[in-house]
Amino acid sequence: MEALNRLINILKKFPGIGKKSARRIAYYLLRQEGDYLSEIGTLIAGLKNNLCTCGHCGNISESNPCSICSDPLRDRKTLCIVDDAESLAALEESGLYSGLYHILGRVSPLGGEDLSDETAEFLLRHIHELEADEVIIATNPKLEGDMAYYTLLDVLKNAGVENVTRLAYGLPVGGSIEFADRATLSTAIASRTKVM
Repeated sequence: MEALNRLINILKKFPGIGKKSARRIAYYLLRQEGDYLSEIGTLIAGLKNNLCTCGHCGNISESNPCSICSDPLRDRKTLCIVDDAESLAALEESGLYSGLYHILGRVSPLGGEDLSDETAEFLLRHIHELEADEVIIATNPKLEGDMAYYTLLDVLKNAGVENVTRLAYGLPVGGSIEFADRATLSTAIASRTKVM
């Protein structure tokens, strides 16, 4: 049982996985065929070796440039800055955005991780190479994301980038005001738009 307990302890370290879920996954794996487990093991073991970072946008990919940057049908005049590859994947899955991306990486002024000169230069080079008409800042709507947003605004303003937008946020579609927290309500009120 030591091997099973070690697996459970490893699985508990995954985001969103507690002890019960880790145990459930471990016992699920225990019931599977050897080929299935071998395939999972091979995929995990080769994960770092089979992926690279796109030299244009910073996305995780099997090729450089990534499939998004090399897609001729993408809107090459709109660039969306996201925190990480997970955010990029979420936007892609929505099917609502057809421009290009730029992964900012971890910027946490509160945690002592400011936007480095190298990261800023990489972003500005990407914007200027594309001759982007619009730069969308899509950092997460929380304190860290807001601080990264204001840092980016300064960098972009100083570089002469003119058309910068930010994703709107507030009350979710289909949500109820009664269940919204104070921060969501505050943002919804502050971000209201004129209709008449």
